[in-house]
Amino acid sequence: MELLYTAKVFKLNVDRCLDGMLGGTMNIVTTIDNPVSVDRVLVSVSDKTGLDTLIPGLIRINPDVKFFSTGGTFQRIAGILGPDAPDYLTQVSDYTGQPETQGGLVKTLDFKIYLGILTETYNASHTEDLNRTGAVPIDMVVVNLYPFANAIAHADATLESARANIDIGGPCMVRAAAKNYLRVASVVDPGDYTRILDTLSATGGKTDLNLRFDLARKAFAHTADYDRMIADHLAGIPLETVAGVYPDVRG
Repeated sequence: MELLYTAKVFKLNVDRCLDGMLGGTMNIVTTIDNPVSVDRVLVSVSDKTGLDTLIPGLIRINPDVKFFSTGGTFQRIAGILGPDAPDYLTQVSDYTGQPETQGGLVKTLDFKIYLGILTETYNASHTEDLNRTGAVPIDMVVVNLYPFANAIAHADATLESARANIDIGGPCMVRAAAKNYLRVASVVDPGDYTRILDTLSATGGKTDLNLRFDLARKAFAHTADYDRMIADHLAGIPLETVAGVYPDVRG
């Protein structure tokens, strides 16, 4: 039986800690649920390598696991699962009640998604929020980002094609999951799928704190490298050329 530790969560006034910041509160957690059963997984990846290993592997370890996904990733997982897909797979838009915007501009930036990722299931207030919104805790987030490096490597790449390939929802989900390594596994590298499945097989489908923390370190490095790449690319574009890319802009 999974050992459930009683959470000790207390409020810390921010403006008593950091001089000059606006007042507010934050949760400082001292005791957590550990290990954590992987029952719900959010998957939204540009690099779909290894999904045909990861998805069946998670089902083999936990036949009750549920997946939430979007767009092309949803279609890929549905193809892997075949006729069993409805038993395991839900569109994020069906879960949130909000359809994707044109061009996939907004898919996962939704309160129910981030409540599910960031919630501390041992926190009574968070549990009330889950019940109030009909949200569920998400235990693993498998996300890798739009291939910005590939977009700017093309000989015909433009400022606008670079801008269009800047991922917003992906880094947000990665950072949210990595921040909540107390409970959530943030998976950004398909190369880690086998290691994760091996660990889950050995633990009865549960992640431990060491694994989640190690994945969080990798996740934050991933988003930091991504942002640095975008910043460096934009820094290399002369300001005087930008208006010429958008001739319909009026001053």
